[in-house]
Amino acid sequence: MAPRWRGGAQALAVTLGILQCCGWLSAQTVRTSVGMIGSGPEQWPMFHERVKRGWVWNQFFVVEEYTGTEPLYVGKIHSDSDEGDGSIKYTISGEGAGTVFIIDEVTGDIHATERLDREEKTFYTLRAQARDRLTDAPLEPESEFVIKVQDINDSEPKFLEGPYIGSVAELSPIGTSVMKVMASDADDPTYGSSARIVYSVLEGERFFTVDQQTGVIRTAVADLDRETQDRYELVVKATDMAGQMGGLSGSTTVTIVITDVNDNPPRFPQKMYQFSVSEGAAVGTPIGRVIATDADMGENTDMSYLIKDEEGGELFRVSTDGDTQEAVITIKKPLDFENKRTHNVVVEAVNKHADPRFVDLGSFRDQTIVRVSVSDVDEPPIFIPPSGTIMEVQEDARLGALVGIVTAKDPDMDNVPVRFSIERSTDQEQIFNIDAVTGAITLGKILDRETAGWHNITVTVVEADNQSMASQTAVSIRILDVNDNPPELATPYEASICEDAKPGQLIHTISVVDRDEPQSGHRFYFTLAPEASNNRHFTLWDIKDNTAGIRTQRSGFNRQEQNVYLLPILVVDSGPPALSSTGTLTIHVCGCDTDGAIQSCNATAYVMSAALSPGALIALLVCILILIVLVLLILTLKRHRKGQLMSEDEEDMRDNVIKYNDEGGGEQDTQAYDMSALRSLYDFPEVKNSDSGPELHPVPQRIQNRVVGDGGPADFSVFKGYIRKKVEQADADLSVPPYDSFQTYAFEGSSSPALSLSSIRTLSTTSEQDFSYLSDWGPRFRQLAGYYAPAQPEEEGS
Repeated sequence: MAPRWRGGAQALAVTLGILQCCGWLSAQTVRTSVGMIGSGPEQWPMFHERVKRGWVWNQFFVVEEYTGTEPLYVGKIHSDSDEGDGSIKYTISGEGAGTVFIIDEVTGDIHATERLDREEKTFYTLRAQARDRLTDAPLEPESEFVIKVQDINDSEPKFLEGPYIGSVAELSPIGTSVMKVMASDADDPTYGSSARIVYSVLEGERFFTVDQQTGVIRTAVADLDRETQDRYELVVKATDMAGQMGGLSGSTTVTIVITDVNDNPPRFPQKMYQFSVSEGAAVGTPIGRVIATDADMGENTDMSYLIKDEEGGELFRVSTDGDTQEAVITIKKPLDFENKRTHNVVVEAVNKHADPRFVDLGSFRDQTIVRVSVSDVDEPPIFIPPSGTIMEVQEDARLGALVGIVTAKDPDMDNVPVRFSIERSTDQEQIFNIDAVTGAITLGKILDRETAGWHNITVTVVEADNQSMASQTAVSIRILDVNDNPPELATPYEASICEDAKPGQLIHTISVVDRDEPQSGHRFYFTLAPEASNNRHFTLWDIKDNTAGIRTQRSGFNRQEQNVYLLPILVVDSGPPALSSTGTLTIHVCGCDTDGAIQSCNATAYVMSAALSPGALIALLVCILILIVLVLLILTLKRHRKGQLMSEDEEDMRDNVIKYNDEGGGEQDTQAYDMSALRSLYDFPEVKNSDSGPELHPVPQRIQNRVVGDGGPADFSVFKGYIRKKVEQADADLSVPPYDSFQTYAFEGSSSPALSLSSIRTLSTTSEQDFSYLSDWGPRFRQLAGYYAPAQPEEEGS
């Protein structure tokens, strides 16, 4: 089929209705190598055999944004079986069929009825069908074709991320990259130049440039100064059609912030500052503040201050306030108006973070002068010297002797009287006195260097006319030594020698102590005391280093003859004056083994006991434990025995009470009750008393018979003695409670002249005795009084 053209009102109408390579092929199979390759995103597959079909066509193209009044012609489809008689009907289906695209059923012409936009949809896929008009039966298989919307330059470039904000450091070199801008175009980048964009700067081109292709913004000058201008506003334009005439464009604003670098040194606004301070201000008192300005910002303004002159550095200190960056000047040492009234201090400000790239711009530091005026105040007197005084005095100085003199003056005026005193809390014993006017310190008590070698006192001085102005100083007084203590043996020395000691053998070395401390050092001399000058056993050897050695003078000591030797030693110091003392060295004669080791003597007993083996110590502890157990066992048995004795005594005196209710036949009736029960009262158990009295034995039965037998006279001396011993035993035993009375009854035997002791038969007697008084004796005699009460008439009648 040949292409068909249709004219239009617009210039682009020449492209409408182009049917590219649209050929109607015969219905036969042809073996050939044919390749159909489409342009754009569709790639037609390669094949080697063409299928027999009635009609074949390629894609159609239709221009976008058509604004005509008539439907836009797209193309024409035709079947080779169409003979032009109208028997074939053409239909289409798919995207936009019947709405966007319509087809003439007879001719096969396709038209677009709506305005198309490639940016919304780039192509449409449809299917074509040739049918018999009468039977509506398909004459050819359904085939698919594509209608592509052809692009025109109808979209301008847009900066989707604008407006932009960037930054660049000040003083950056020319060509320094700042940032990149990018615009996008909705047109087809594969067709024509509609989407080819170029960039340009509309405003700010004096300071910045933009790359036409990449959109990278760069610096155009090298002297960008943040302190002059800290931001720039640019207008960047993007134009499509590669910048050609008729291209569309869009613009955006770009804000470029100039960041700071440390290119400005600190500067003091003034070359001199003046402050005043009182001379009485304490150390650390702030005098004033100064500040240096820096045109930079951020950490580039951080600075430190220092004092440059040496004099100012001794009296003043400068520090930096981290919040305000101010220099704070404070007092380092006390100021003195009388010494100097004005101080000129050179203060320097230095940047902390200097940039080495800008060292050629000059020195990044600045200096100023701070003048400090010192004002006068009334000050207390000051001592000369002010840091304390050390004095010396001999320990044998007399009472009232001069120790030293302290001096003080009023710093404000000359010849102002002052008064001195000693702070008694530092001299509670009042060893020293001071003259209030002259400051002379004298002795108030005798000194002893060996008790206290130094005395530290505090002296106070005040103005005579103003007691509130006071100062204090420390006075240290050293007591100089005199030789007033004799040397003494360091310890009460004891030595031991073997019985077989040889002559000249060194048996001991002695040393001495001296409480004195001579300036030239100690030197002691050793000799034997005069009473030991005739000693033939030992010799003394002065070693000349303030020690001496004791050596044997003979051999063959015998401890059986003499086991201890006392050797008096005379020690003399070097003075002056020379003092001496005598000490005694005790020498024990001991038995030794063949190696010379001491085996036994009094002096080594402690050593031997201290050298006991662990086994011996354990055995000793076991023996001590056994002794303790035995003592506890003996005490327990003794306590148990004493308890048994107490129980027996209580049984004798309280528990043997015999009760009987029958009256019997009197004392001669020995058959009415068992007499052995009464006699058993006198079978006292054997009692042994080792502490409170003699041993007590029971009364023998033969003595009982002799006392009560055959009607003879009763001998109670045995019972009296026994009772007396029992009473003494009870009085001596502190472990038993006391008893008010102790009564015994003995059997009188037969033919007793006494009548019956029973009161039962008294009621039948005609005794005229009145026993009514028994009821007044208390509740214990109430029952007995009832027995002796006279009978009532009713009872007698009954």
